[in-house]
Amino acid sequence: MDERERAEGWRSSAAHVTVPAVLAAVPALKLSWTLGGGGAARDALAVMGPGNWFDIITDMFLFEPLLATVLAVVVSHAVYAYIAARGGAAARRNTPAPAVAGIAALVPAALALVVGSFNGVWWGLACGVLAYVVRLGVIAEYATGRRHATTGRRSKEKAGTRLQRAADVLWIAVLVLGVVVLPLLSLTAAVDGRSWAGVVRCDVDTGGGAERARMIELERKGDGVVGWDITHGEVANGNRCATDEDDVVRAPWWRG
Repeated sequence: MDERERAEGWRSSAAHVTVPAVLAAVPALKLSWTLGGGGAARDALAVMGPGNWFDIITDMFLFEPLLATVLAVVVSHAVYAYIAARGGAAARRNTPAPAVAGIAALVPAALALVVGSFNGVWWGLACGVLAYVVRLGVIAEYATGRRHATTGRRSKEKAGTRLQRAADVLWIAVLVLGVVVLPLLSLTAAVDGRSWAGVVRCDVDTGGGAERARMIELERKGDGVVGWDITHGEVANGNRCATDEDDVVRAPWWRG
């Protein structure tokens, strides 16, 4: 394997590893920064339970439209490119181009519905179009010989046609989205100081009588909640709760 192939392999691996790394690490940073430290994050996670880790991911990546769109585009490309490189491209060499293009649209359409359902029609439309375009880029790579159908490796030859150059541009664009834009947006969302869960105002008794307090809801318990008392910085029980529309818990990192 020459230097060029090693560099290409590193870039592709970096793009594929970024998504699971972000999904694993960024929620921990979200908890720690929002609550003010690792000890507070451990206390909150002990109440929430490891199973609720998915709730943090859902809130961060599904209700932030730009982040959700970028994640969907990167995942759409990564899955399709992986399948194509592992035999999918070779298996579909004799399949009519319209059929290949139609099959490639199924996952982007599903992603568009998910993102659009939570963030609006226009975000869903943008997500679906971009997720589909990057898949068309993979199809173009194999159709024009920029990648070998048998191995999935990129050709060493320079792009000679407009379609080949367009495929190269899309490939580079997805790498930038996966390696640079997605981690940057994820880190920004993690340290923006906003709660990952609903914020409520409840009656809380910490030993000196009940008083009204803002809480991050961690778990429903009977008629009340178990939540994070934002003022006192501890887990507490809250009763007679009402929703607080302000989900800001602390100042974002860039203002701290």
